[in-house]
Amino acid sequence: MPLSMYQASVPVLLHALGNLSAILNKALLNAESRKFDAAVLLQARLAPDMFPFIRQVQIVTDTAKGCGARLAGVDIPSFPDTETSFDELQQRIAKTVVFLQGLQPAQFEGSESRDIVLKFPHQTLNFTGQDYLQFFVLPNFYFHLTTAYAILRHNGVPLGKVDYLGGGG
Repeated sequence: MPLSMYQASVPVLLHALGNLSAILNKALLNAESRKFDAAVLLQARLAPDMFPFIRQVQIVTDTAKGCGARLAGVDIPSFPDTETSFDELQQRIAKTVVFLQGLQPAQFEGSESRDIVLKFPHQTLNFTGQDYLQFFVLPNFYFHLTTAYAILRHNGVPLGKVDYLGGGG
Protein backbone atom coordinates (compact mmCIF):
# COMPACT_ATOMS: atom_id res chain seq x y z
CA MET A 1 0.00 0.00 0.00
CA PRO A 2 1.46 3.41 -0.92
CA LEU A 3 2.17 6.03 1.69
CA SER A 4 -0.90 8.22 2.16
CA MET A 5 -0.83 12.00 2.47
CA TYR A 6 -2.01 11.60 6.05
CA GLN A 7 0.82 9.18 6.87
CA ALA A 8 3.37 11.45 5.19
CA SER A 9 2.26 14.50 7.17
CA VAL A 10 0.42 14.18 10.48
CA PRO A 11 2.50 11.49 12.25
CA VAL A 12 5.72 13.16 11.05
CA LEU A 13 4.63 16.58 12.32
CA LEU A 14 3.37 15.14 15.62
CA HIS A 15 6.66 13.34 16.24
CA ALA A 16 8.71 16.49 15.62
CA LEU A 17 6.37 18.64 17.75
CA GLY A 18 6.86 16.17 20.60
CA ASN A 19 10.61 16.51 20.20
CA LEU A 20 10.32 20.29 20.18
CA SER A 21 8.32 20.19 23.40
CA ALA A 22 11.02 18.04 25.03
CA ILE A 23 13.70 20.46 23.78
CA LEU A 24 11.85 23.37 25.38
CA ASN A 25 11.69 21.45 28.66
CA LYS A 26 15.40 20.77 28.49
CA ALA A 27 16.15 24.44 27.81
CA LEU A 28 14.10 25.53 30.80
CA LEU A 29 15.78 23.02 33.11
CA ASN A 30 19.18 24.08 31.82
CA ALA A 31 18.45 27.75 32.52
CA GLU A 32 17.35 26.86 36.04
CA SER A 33 20.51 24.80 36.67
CA ARG A 34 22.71 27.63 35.32
CA LYS A 35 20.70 30.16 37.36
CA PHE A 36 19.68 32.54 34.60
CA ASP A 37 16.34 33.80 33.37
CA ALA A 38 15.12 31.47 30.62
CA ALA A 39 13.18 34.38 29.12
CA VAL A 40 16.49 35.58 27.68
CA LEU A 41 16.42 32.58 25.34
CA LEU A 42 13.03 33.55 23.94
CA GLN A 43 14.52 36.57 22.15
CA ALA A 44 17.80 34.89 21.19
CA ARG A 45 18.60 34.62 17.50
CA LEU A 46 21.43 33.31 15.35
CA ALA A 47 21.84 36.44 13.24
CA PRO A 48 20.47 39.99 13.49
CA ASP A 49 18.20 39.52 10.46
CA MET A 50 16.70 36.21 11.63
CA PHE A 51 13.61 35.72 13.76
CA PRO A 52 14.16 35.09 17.49
CA PHE A 53 13.55 31.74 19.13
CA ILE A 54 9.97 32.52 20.14
CA ARG A 55 9.00 33.32 16.52
CA GLN A 56 10.71 30.16 15.25
CA VAL A 57 8.47 28.06 17.50
CA GLN A 58 5.38 30.00 16.41
CA ILE A 59 6.22 29.36 12.75
CA VAL A 60 6.79 25.64 13.40
CA THR A 61 3.31 25.34 14.90
CA ASP A 62 1.72 27.56 12.22
CA THR A 63 3.26 25.41 9.50
CA ALA A 64 2.06 22.18 11.13
CA LYS A 65 -1.53 23.28 11.72
CA GLY A 66 -1.71 24.94 8.30
CA CYS A 67 -0.56 21.75 6.65
CA GLY A 68 -3.05 19.55 8.47
CA ALA A 69 -5.94 21.91 7.84
CA ARG A 70 -5.23 22.56 4.17
CA LEU A 71 -4.70 18.90 3.32
CA ALA A 72 -7.76 17.84 5.32
CA GLY A 73 -9.88 20.59 3.80
CA VAL A 74 -10.79 22.25 7.12
CA ASP A 75 -10.33 25.72 8.55
CA ILE A 76 -6.95 26.55 10.00
CA PRO A 77 -7.18 27.29 13.72
CA SER A 78 -6.02 30.81 14.55
CA PHE A 79 -3.46 31.21 17.31
CA PRO A 80 -2.45 34.80 18.07
CA ASP A 81 1.31 35.25 18.32
CA THR A 82 1.23 36.51 21.90
CA GLU A 83 3.45 34.00 23.70
CA THR A 84 5.95 35.49 26.15
CA SER A 85 7.15 32.42 28.08
CA PHE A 86 8.23 28.83 27.68
CA ASP A 87 4.98 27.75 29.31
CA GLU A 88 2.94 29.64 26.72
CA LEU A 89 5.02 28.13 23.90
CA GLN A 90 4.33 24.68 25.37
CA GLN A 91 0.62 25.47 25.39
CA ARG A 92 0.83 26.51 21.74
CA ILE A 93 2.58 23.27 20.82
CA ALA A 94 -0.03 21.30 22.78
CA LYS A 95 -2.92 23.06 20.99
CA THR A 96 -1.30 22.24 17.66
CA VAL A 97 -0.91 18.59 18.66
CA VAL A 98 -4.55 18.36 19.76
CA PHE A 99 -5.67 19.87 16.45
CA LEU A 100 -3.56 17.47 14.37
CA GLN A 101 -4.67 14.47 16.46
CA GLY A 102 -8.28 15.38 15.72
CA LEU A 103 -7.79 15.01 11.98
CA GLN A 104 -8.79 11.71 10.41
CA PRO A 105 -6.95 9.91 7.59
CA ALA A 106 -10.11 9.88 5.47
CA GLN A 107 -10.06 13.69 5.40
CA PHE A 108 -6.77 13.54 3.48
CA GLU A 109 -8.01 11.25 0.71
CA GLY A 110 -7.40 12.91 -2.66
CA SER A 111 -5.45 15.77 -1.06
CA GLU A 112 -2.35 15.01 -3.12
CA SER A 113 -4.04 16.65 -6.11
CA ARG A 114 -5.99 19.32 -4.20
CA ASP A 115 -5.15 22.90 -5.22
CA ILE A 116 -3.39 24.74 -2.41
CA VAL A 117 -2.99 28.51 -2.77
CA LEU A 118 -0.90 30.51 -0.31
CA LYS A 119 -1.26 34.28 -0.47
CA PHE A 120 1.50 36.44 0.92
CA PRO A 121 1.77 40.24 0.77
CA HIS A 122 4.09 40.19 -2.23
CA GLN A 123 3.37 36.86 -3.89
CA THR A 124 0.94 34.01 -4.33
CA LEU A 125 2.12 30.40 -4.38
CA ASN A 126 0.12 27.66 -6.10
CA PHE A 127 0.66 24.00 -5.32
CA THR A 128 -0.94 20.62 -5.60
CA GLY A 129 -1.34 19.06 -2.17
CA GLN A 130 1.59 16.73 -2.72
CA ASP A 131 3.90 19.51 -3.86
CA TYR A 132 2.73 21.69 -0.97
CA LEU A 133 3.66 18.97 1.52
CA GLN A 134 6.94 17.94 -0.08
CA PHE A 135 8.34 21.25 -1.29
CA PHE A 136 6.85 23.83 1.08
CA VAL A 137 5.59 22.37 4.37
CA LEU A 138 8.32 19.89 5.24
CA PRO A 139 11.28 22.11 4.27
CA ASN A 140 9.75 25.15 6.00
CA PHE A 141 8.77 23.16 9.11
CA TYR A 142 12.22 21.61 9.49
CA PHE A 143 14.01 24.89 8.71
CA HIS A 144 12.32 26.65 11.63
CA LEU A 145 12.56 23.60 13.91
CA THR A 146 16.28 23.32 13.20
CA THR A 147 16.76 27.04 13.73
CA ALA A 148 14.99 26.88 17.11
CA TYR A 149 17.23 23.95 18.07
CA ALA A 150 20.34 25.79 16.87
CA ILE A 151 19.47 28.96 18.82
CA LEU A 152 19.21 26.98 22.04
CA ARG A 153 22.34 24.96 21.29
CA HIS A 154 24.25 28.14 20.45
CA ASN A 155 23.20 29.54 23.83
CA GLY A 156 24.62 26.61 25.76
CA VAL A 157 21.65 24.29 26.12
CA PRO A 158 23.20 20.80 25.99
CA LEU A 159 21.21 19.38 23.10
CA GLY A 160 22.27 16.64 20.76
CA LYS A 161 21.03 14.86 17.70
CA VAL A 162 18.92 12.49 19.78
CA ASP A 163 17.00 15.49 21.19
CA TYR A 164 16.23 16.67 17.67
CA LEU A 165 15.36 13.24 16.25
CA GLY A 166 13.68 11.83 19.36
CA GLY A 167 12.94 8.15 19.78
CA GLY A 168 11.67 5.81 17.07
CA GLY A 169 8.48 6.80 15.23
